[in-house]
Amino acid sequence: MTAENSVTTTPTGNSPGTTAKQTALSPALLFDTINAYQRTATIKAAIELDVFTAMAGAPATVETIARHCHASPRGIRILCDYLTVLGFLTKSGDQYALTPDSGVFLNSKSPAYLGGTLEFLLSNEIKGAFDRFADAVRKGGTVQSQDGTVAPEHPVWISFARSMGPLMAPAAAGLADLIALDQKRPTKVLDISASHGMWGHAFATKNQKAQIVALDWAPVLKVAGENARAAGVADRFSTIAGSAFEVELGSEYDVVLVPNFLHHFNAADCVRFLKKAHLALRPGGTVAIVEFVPNPDRITPPAAAGFSLIMLATTPEGDAYTFAEYADMLAQAGFNPPTAHSLPASMNVAVIARK
Repeated sequence: MTAENSVTTTPTGNSPGTTAKQTALSPALLFDTINAYQRTATIKAAIELDVFTAMAGAPATVETIARHCHASPRGIRILCDYLTVLGFLTKSGDQYALTPDSGVFLNSKSPAYLGGTLEFLLSNEIKGAFDRFADAVRKGGTVQSQDGTVAPEHPVWISFARSMGPLMAPAAAGLADLIALDQKRPTKVLDISASHGMWGHAFATKNQKAQIVALDWAPVLKVAGENARAAGVADRFSTIAGSAFEVELGSEYDVVLVPNFLHHFNAADCVRFLKKAHLALRPGGTVAIVEFVPNPDRITPPAAAGFSLIMLATTPEGDAYTFAEYADMLAQAGFNPPTAHSLPASMNVAVIARK
């Protein structure tokens, strides 16, 4: 560490020259945070130019990548060097190669390609919500509009449904493995805020007698329907359009799925919805909440704890709730004590309780 970017300090009460332990200070974290937009711009450009697919078959030189991307060799060299610095590529001599993660998630020919998630994650409704973040902190909720992303039929959820499905598929399959349905009779699964429909489709794929009812805004349900046809479960897929707080849910469900929904609302509204879910379930039925669940300290694990920030920027009263908070909500709604389960390839946790 050089004199230009560090300062050595002495603990209070000790004079220079003593043997007290000294602390090296650095502004590195400050500048890394301020300049984080450069990382976002880099990965956005790389996906837009299809850089990673250029190396899908084998390592490639700047010239080869530039031809594939229809870009200047100088631009590609600088971009790929920085992608290597970030850990998305490796470099040997004059050739660049994909890392294992980049090969799976950033090669546009990969079935697990996640480049499409940028459409949602960098949308103005999400990224733009942070442009006046100090105002959101002062207010205690979004300042983008009165209701933020929980406004009725908000168009951002069409973008979410079209781009985020592949990311959720492994976790959805894992959740279906956690909840056993009776294979000897027809069963019913209600998928709340169904979006792309992957959570419900996973249950239909695993359980051939399961009927899936997807609830969401009407324009979003069109995407879920397309995915149901692609998954081969359209004959066991039906929909309810509207607000989960207002529409009739039906009854005698074996499972009510609540994936990434409750974090948009305050705790009292979460309890209000969970009471509706309780009424919709058959005796012994199961509710499965899938959420970012921070530890009681609310600062770990980082991804779950940090999710509260997104809710502050984009919703009036949403939050990332702890397991204890979900347990309390479920108890108020009449459910038995829940259990928590990790899900494959996901930062989400499944909180599962029975009626």
